[in-house]
Amino acid sequence: MNQSKFSLADLLTLLAAIAFGFECFLGTNFYTLGNSAQSIILAVIITVVLSGTALSAKLLKRTSGNFKTCFVWERILLFLFTGLLLFFAYSPFPHYFVVSRQKAEIQDKLSLNITQAENMFSNYEHYAETRENLYKSKLRSVVASKNINPSEYTEYGFANNGISDDKQIDNKIFTVHADLFPTNYSDPNNKNGIKEVAITWLSDAKNKIAGWKPIGIVGVVNEVEQNSNEWLNKLVELSAVREKGEQAEDFEYPLSFENVKNYFSTLGRPMPLSIGLAVVAYLLMLLSYLISKRSTKTIVGTVKGKGEFDIEY
Repeated sequence: MNQSKFSLADLLTLLAAIAFGFECFLGTNFYTLGNSAQSIILAVIITVVLSGTALSAKLLKRTSGNFKTCFVWERILLFLFTGLLLFFAYSPFPHYFVVSRQKAEIQDKLSLNITQAENMFSNYEHYAETRENLYKSKLRSVVASKNINPSEYTEYGFANNGISDDKQIDNKIFTVHADLFPTNYSDPNNKNGIKEVAITWLSDAKNKIAGWKPIGIVGVVNEVEQNSNEWLNKLVELSAVREKGEQAEDFEYPLSFENVKNYFSTLGRPMPLSIGLAVVAYLLMLLSYLISKRSTKTIVGTVKGKGEFDIEY
C-alpha cells in the first residue's frame, strides 16, 4: 500500500515546529523589547529550518535509489536538526519562560509605575484648585485695600469701569480656571483630551499587565515612562500661564519609575519546564521520521551459495 505523501505525522512535525518557533518569537520579542520584525524573521527561520531538516531526513529514509548517498545525507540532516534544536532550546526558546517566572515582580513594579501616572492628574487638579483659591483670596485682599494701595489694584487688572469688583474677581477666576483646564485637558464627550487619552492608555496597560499579554506588555514596558513624562510636560505647560499680578509656582510632580527592562533583556538558563517542552517538541518533530519505513528496494539480497549473500545498494 502506498504511503500518503503528507501524513498526519508530517502535520504533527510541522505543527510542533510552528509551536517551537512561536515560543522563540515570544522569547526574542521579550529580549529585544518589542523588535517584532527581528523576532518574526528569527521565528520563521527556526520553524523552516527545523521542519525542513526533519522532513527531509524522513524523505531520505524512504528513498529507493542511490541509497549510500541518501543514507549519509540522512544522518547529516539528523545531526544538524538535533544540533540546531539544542541550540535554540538554550536560547531563545526558554527566554519567555524565564521572564514569565518573574511575572509577579514585574507586574508589581509596572503597577506602581501606572498608579503614579494616574495620580498625576488628581494631583494637578488639586494644584489648580489650590492655586485658584489662593488667587481669589489675594484678589479680595487687593479689592479690600484698593483705597490704600490703588497701584496694586491696577496691577491686578482691576478697573473702575462700572463693573463691580466682585464681578471682576469672578471673571478673573473664570479666566485662570479656563487657562488651567483648557478644552484639550479634558474632553469627556470625544475622549480625546489629555486626561482621557492618558487614562484610557493606562487602563489598557493595566489589563495587559494583569492578563500577562506577552506582546502587549512589552509595549507597556517601553512606553509607560515616556508617555508619563509627556503628559507631565503638558500639565507643566498648562500651569505656566499667569494672570495679572498672580504669583504661583509651576506644577511639579515627581516621577520615579521602577526599572523592569532588565527582566526582559537579561537571558537566563533554561528551566525544567522549557527543557521538557523542548524534548516533547523534538520527539514530535521527529515522529514522522521515526515511524517511516525504509524502502524495500534499498537492500536486495541474492543467494550465491550456502550461507552467502551478495548485498546490492
